[in-house]
Amino acid sequence: MPAKDILEELSESINTGMHSKFNISRSAVLDGAIRGFKRATYNPQYSMNVKFSDDFGKSEEAVDLGGPRREFLRLLIEALSVSPMFEGPDGRKNLAMNSTALREDTYFMAGRAIAVSLVHGGPAPRFLSPVLSDGLVGGPNAACPTLNDINDADLHAKLKKVSDSCTLEELQKATDPLLDYMASAGCVRRLTAISDRDLLLHDLLMFHIVHRVQGPFQRFTEGLKTLGVLGAVKQHPDSFRKWFCHEPQPLTADVMDQLFTPRLSPKGSNKRRLEEDVIPLWRDYLQDAEDEEGSSKLQNILVFATGASEIPPIGFSPGPSIEFLHGSSEESHTKKLPMANTCINCLKLPVLTCYEVFKENMDFALANTQGFGRT
Repeated sequence: MPAKDILEELSESINTGMHSKFNISRSAVLDGAIRGFKRATYNPQYSMNVKFSDDFGKSEEAVDLGGPRREFLRLLIEALSVSPMFEGPDGRKNLAMNSTALREDTYFMAGRAIAVSLVHGGPAPRFLSPVLSDGLVGGPNAACPTLNDINDADLHAKLKKVSDSCTLEELQKATDPLLDYMASAGCVRRLTAISDRDLLLHDLLMFHIVHRVQGPFQRFTEGLKTLGVLGAVKQHPDSFRKWFCHEPQPLTADVMDQLFTPRLSPKGSNKRRLEEDVIPLWRDYLQDAEDEEGSSKLQNILVFATGASEIPPIGFSPGPSIEFLHGSSEESHTKKLPMANTCINCLKLPVLTCYEVFKENMDFALANTQGFGRT
């Protein structure tokens, strides 16, 4: 069963008539999210009403239609991936032991944030390691950590010497610098044969990656139970694995072209003819973006139009669309810049005939736009 269908089913519990408010500064997204989650009136089944610190004077209706929410959830998942609660290389993060996060119950908030993001139309936590993903599905003992999961460079080097030992003498020599750590892990034992190496290495890896962080793991999984997400992940592990572990799915020009549906004027009208001339310029721009900068520039275009840097697991609602900015030649140059309404995932393209001007205006808008409410 596709994850999209599962998440759509879970999202049916969301009450769009009720709202949980989040007041967010882009420089401290995680702090703002935690404040919102801890608010006494917060309910994950309520719609999210997000207002950024630079959204002055906008009514509730203007910040309640999806664009700010998608931007907030994108920034929140990014903030989680670099927080002290996780450690390891990009795309392969495990839980870290952080006493402050444990004391303040931030691990629970991290799990809740991921669950809320998935069901409310935000991005997936692709930064999790396969070890952590397997542990979420089958419990801690289902994890199979390797040396690549060790983030501590000194410990990694010591354990690699254990792994590379070929004789009992080499193994005993390799474990000497690890005696204190082995005692903490409960792994002190008499080594009588080289065959003891693999079991010792496995026990040390399990201690460092799994057993050492049982407290954080338990709170993290409790948070993931929000809106039934963890139960769905356990029931459909294959459907969610690609969304929890780093599996690059770069945007392409063809994907972007298919994602956005043009809203054209009636057939036979002068506006329709002009709009049909813009579509090839748009497609050329997408292809040039892919050729010149790969998926990164295409991500910027998607952020400009929707507030999201990737297609969410649950998809976009409403689907992204393209409208056209008709105007006379006497109008100001700014009327020929693209605009976006991230609340309805609508990109508004200027009606131009010269590709060089079209490309220049698109590049200018992307380079000078940051966040919701700007064009």
